[in-house]
Amino acid sequence: MINVGIAGIGFMGMIHYLAYQKIRGAKVRAICEQDTKRLAGDWRSIQGNFGPRGRKMNLKGIARHAELDDLLADPNVEMIDICLPPSWHADIAIAALKAGKHVFCEKPIALSVADAKRMVAAARRAGKQLLIGHVLPFFPEYHFAYKAIATGKYGKFLGGYFKRIISDPTWLSDYYNPAITGGPMLDLHIHDAHFIRLVCGMPTAVQTVGSMRGEVVERFSTQFRFDDPGLVVTAACGVIDQQGRPFTHAYEIYLERATLLFDYAAIGKGLDAHTPLTVLTNGGRVLRPKLGSGDPIDGFVAELTEVVRAVRTNTPSPLLHGELARDAVVLCQKQTQSVRTGRAVRVV
Repeated sequence: MINVGIAGIGFMGMIHYLAYQKIRGAKVRAICEQDTKRLAGDWRSIQGNFGPRGRKMNLKGIARHAELDDLLADPNVEMIDICLPPSWHADIAIAALKAGKHVFCEKPIALSVADAKRMVAAARRAGKQLLIGHVLPFFPEYHFAYKAIATGKYGKFLGGYFKRIISDPTWLSDYYNPAITGGPMLDLHIHDAHFIRLVCGMPTAVQTVGSMRGEVVERFSTQFRFDDPGLVVTAACGVIDQQGRPFTHAYEIYLERATLLFDYAAIGKGLDAHTPLTVLTNGGRVLRPKLGSGDPIDGFVAELTEVVRAVRTNTPSPLLHGELARDAVVLCQKQTQSVRTGRAVRVV
């Protein structure tokens, strides 16, 4: 049994807590939160853009800490689950690793490549696992695509197009602050950067066009270049001014013997536009694979199941390891550089 301490009870901390209740091999033994109501179990103020709203929770048997140092010193905790603002990730993860804890940290790993490298090095020195919460490959539509590419089920991966766009989150005052949240590049596109790195390896260069808002890229489109000139991968991401479509993500993935389609957009109140995962085969068939319950928490359950496996065996996860997350930040940094300079930028 892996004993877990969650640092930060906001929306993601709550989602992780709920997911832990559905898996074997891990148990939440402690939480850390400075909001006194949340620390006492009143989570009714928590709400996100998917999943359930917060409610009053029975935290009997769970240690409750108001200070991070107390959580890190808790002898009953083996792994720290960090659900705090990105600007805190590096220092808290490194402190936890030095305290002898494994670390599972929400994405992005950090807001800078230098901090990501520090975290990876600290995990190596400590002999502990550093896992980063890039949940996208565990969502059914993306997991299907990942497995199809990795196994070669439909032949060679030829390329794809990825999209992730939201309405401007005007309620977040620090969204465009590169030192606190990092803007759309590190909050949104980091998901697709991680997935592209996972299935394609590291690009040799990126060519990105877009617009800036202050010091961060607001909206952009990227062409990823690889040693294989036949591998054609693009991505679009950013924010729009209109509030009627709060979220959309999509892909079109090209394989030798099939094309995979997926597109989801939340529109207005209770509406959506949805192309469920669809497989177009080279024989002309149109397939709609079955993907499970549709509960968004299931993706986090699958993710945390992989976290528990990696910690229990003390072996890196091929989907969640820190080096992969670090490379995703490298890609975001290079794309920002390309927008600023108006030129293609080498990656490796």
